[in-house]
Amino acid sequence: MSVPWRSAADALAETLRRHDAAPDAVHDVGAAWDAFAEFLAVEVDGVMEADGDGFIVEWGRWDWNDDLPALSFGRLLAVRDTGGDGDSAHRQPEYWKVELQLCFAEDPAWAELDDLGLQDTGFDHHAIGAPRTAALAETLRLIQSYPQLAAMWRATPVRSAVASERAG
Repeated sequence: MSVPWRSAADALAETLRRHDAAPDAVHDVGAAWDAFAEFLAVEVDGVMEADGDGFIVEWGRWDWNDDLPALSFGRLLAVRDTGGDGDSAHRQPEYWKVELQLCFAEDPAWAELDDLGLQDTGFDHHAIGAPRTAALAETLRLIQSYPQLAAMWRATPVRSAVASERAG
């Protein structure tokens, strides 16, 4: 099964629902992670490059979510340029990010979130299948090695949202 890249956010939302995690009201970070991992196993049509499909986990406080502590699971897709004329074989890809963002209330357990230094896992472009599954397991081990992030993992988000937007 595959999904068109323009429908990737809908596919993530549907996968979340199957894991009993409403996209706008996630209550279990572990269930959301399981849904995200399942979503990452789905082929996306329109990806332009061999390494044009990757994932990243980010955390911190961002002004667009009222500076609340946040955790984001994102999938970056390099797709064919969606505008303009010209030979599509020579076009540069556009990058789109499909993400689930989880926001949390303030808590002493992650009060020093900003002091972690590392604010993301970096993009991982392992191929779908066993390599990506192994990369996801390693990413989860990294996240859980930080006490602040492990505490967030056990908490209930105050809000969540799925979005798709053009990246950098």
